[in-house]
Amino acid sequence: MGTIHIDLFATLDLVGQAPGGPEEDPEGFPYGGWQAPLFDETGGRQVMDGMRGMDALLLGRRTYDIFAAYWPKQADGVDGGIATLFNNIPKYVASRGNPDLDWAGSTHLGPDLVRSVRELRDKHEKVHVIGSLNLVQTLLRERLFDRLNLWIFPIVLGVGKKVFDGGAVPANLTLLEPPVTTGKGAVLLRYGLAAGTPTTGDMTREDRGVTE
Repeated sequence: MGTIHIDLFATLDLVGQAPGGPEEDPEGFPYGGWQAPLFDETGGRQVMDGMRGMDALLLGRRTYDIFAAYWPKQADGVDGGIATLFNNIPKYVASRGNPDLDWAGSTHLGPDLVRSVRELRDKHEKVHVIGSLNLVQTLLRERLFDRLNLWIFPIVLGVGKKVFDGGAVPANLTLLEPPVTTGKGAVLLRYGLAAGTPTTGDMTREDRGVTE
């Protein structure tokens, strides 16, 4: 069975809206492209490392439209490696409408999103969800993911759509490897979905794991 990886870029106050450029969401959000000044070579290497083995993309409609307008034209650019990967693997699009999907290899998922995503695990080894906050809310709510690759950048916006804005259920996650930090203060946290739901305590010495 394959795995579903959610890749998110977020601020300290967990805003994940329009990180890449001002045209991603130009109406009502004044900070489009907030990630660009905080990204560096270390971040770029980590992004590329995380894409190794990716054999499918799962995207929401808005993110798909942004990607489809950009990546097919970048094969000879500085991001040619990513462009080649994205252009050649299957793309699956979650949309309530009937979108015109003209990016080669694109498929519109059926109305039963939960069933369709589960079926993707049987078709692919490593499916990545990038951005697509509305879709991510559903995946979080349905526990339809295996890994959460969460980038946190040292900036607070105070406005914008948040990563966990009404789309999460109580869940445990496990840190899969030590955090990665960049020279510009970003932190990459790679989590895996774990069994069970959160437990509680009263912070006694025993609850804190302190022994005599």
